[in-house]
Order: sequence, then C-alpha cells, then structure tokens
Amino acid sequence: MSSEKRSDKTSDQPSKPGFFDIVVSVLAALFGVQSDKNRQRDFNHGNPAIYIAVGAVFVILFVISLVLLVSWVVPDS
Repeated sequence: MSSEKRSDKTSDQPSKPGFFDIVVSVLAALFGVQSDKNRQRDFNHGNPAIYIAVGAVFVILFVISLVLLVSWVVPDS
C-alpha cells in the first residue's frame, strides 16, 4: 500500500526535464506548438541557461541550413 502512495505522489509532480525533453521543448517552442503542461514544467523545473543555449544552437543550425540550401538552389553568376 505504501508503494502505491509513493508512486501516486511522484506521478502528480512533474519531474525535472532531461536532455531529450529540453530538445523537444525547444523545437516545439520554435514552431509555436508548446503544450501548456510542458511549458509549466519547463518554467518550474528547468534551467533557463540550458534552454537558451539549446535554442541558440538550433537557430544557428537553421540559419546555416538556409544559407546552404539557397547557395545550392541559386546558381552562381
């Protein structure tokens, strides 16, 4: 019985986000489809510096991929 109470108690409290959770949250935020539950978890249990760093890396990768795509599509003159 005590193990049931312990598992119920831990399931009610959101856990600290892991690396995969941070990546998914940043990608969802970049696309504008972040769920309220995940947003609350990120704000309550996440470290803002990690989210900023991961977001900056994804934005840099996005810009580099756009530059490479445009340079590949548009012929040199």
